Amino acid sequence: MATVKYRGESPFVNRANRKHHPSDILYQDYVDAVEGNVGSGRKVTFALFGFGRAGTIHTRNLVAKSNVALKYIIEVDSSKYELIRRLCGDRTEIRPYDQAGEVWCDEEVDAVIITTQTGLHREIILRSLKAGKAVFCEKPIGESPAETEECYSLARELNLPLFCGFQRRWDPALSQMQRKVREGDIGHVQVIRSVSRDSPLPPLAYLKISGGIFHDCMVHDIDIVTWILGELPSQVYTVANAQIPEIADLGDFDNVVSTLTFPSGTIGVINVNRFAVYGYDNRVEVFGMKGLLESENVRPDTVVRENGRSSSKNPILYSFPSRYHDAYNAEMSCFIDVVSGKQELPLTFLHTKSVSRIAEACEVSARTCEPVTMTWEKNEVPKGYTA
Repeated sequence: MATVKYRGESPFVNRANRKHHPSDILYQDYVDAVEGNVGSGRKVTFALFGFGRAGTIHTRNLVAKSNVALKYIIEVDSSKYELIRRLCGDRTEIRPYDQAGEVWCDEEVDAVIITTQTGLHREIILRSLKAGKAVFCEKPIGESPAETEECYSLARELNLPLFCGFQRRWDPALSQMQRKVREGDIGHVQVIRSVSRDSPLPPLAYLKISGGIFHDCMVHDIDIVTWILGELPSQVYTVANAQIPEIADLGDFDNVVSTLTFPSGTIGVINVNRFAVYGYDNRVEVFGMKGLLESENVRPDTVVRENGRSSSKNPILYSFPSRYHDAYNAEMSCFIDVVSGKQELPLTFLHTKSVSRIAEACEVSARTCEPVTMTWEKNEVPKGYTA
């Protein structure tokens, strides 16, 4: 056979030296478990405030980790207690919010996770920090820039970590994309595009307290775009409207396109929509002088059906808990390492502040139909970023 000459050496040669690609984080989790790289040393003890959507995700991830003890869940809705018991067994104590003082007085508790409604974030953060607890809080940290700065200021003063949840950074595809861009793999970036179309349609009760589409949804896209580029925009311009009458009645938008202009000449385009009937549509594309990077939608399987008339696949994943399942888990593992002193805080006050400022500028542009110029002082630019 003509190809025999290409056979080469036996695959058993150097077998022990071959490793998996670093992008395969699930295999790395397996390796860590086999080699005993998890669960060593003192367990990190947690209390979780709020057992809603995000709270459920974090609870499931925490109870599966051998290096963690989830001692308390604070939840005001007693109808959820049975579900909590099924998930956590008798290892976790359930308390209503008016008994939360027990958490702050418990010296065994190392860290607090906050997934309550935004109006409670500031109070829980400040009380937790004053009690000497590390804090993980789903965005936003506070209801205003002043509240956010107050919380971070106290964390700095007490030398305690305050970690704001932006789980997309830990998505394997997006984190690999960020590395490749920063390494110059596709040269200077000309255009970066992020699409986020939600599924399912959020309930009106949630939309009324969400803070609006810019601060509830678009902040994730803004964080990813600026993180991938390592750059803050000099101008934003937004076109937005409400196609759904009930959302229009709230004075909010459900259909948004924002253009971000960066000092380097890169153009960013963010498209956010409150509802996509076909599933959770979340894609990122980076176009550079030397190539293209794409993060596509994820499906539950790779099966393709053919019948001679058409081809079909299963729909893309339905919502964010399945799309970012691995990212949420990796993000919490990162926070555990931060609490354990194994890793520096990856998201700082300057990151969250800059994202909020850009979101606010995008909303102002939408409401005024004018571009908004942005300027940044040196002390406002996160480490590793330019402006």
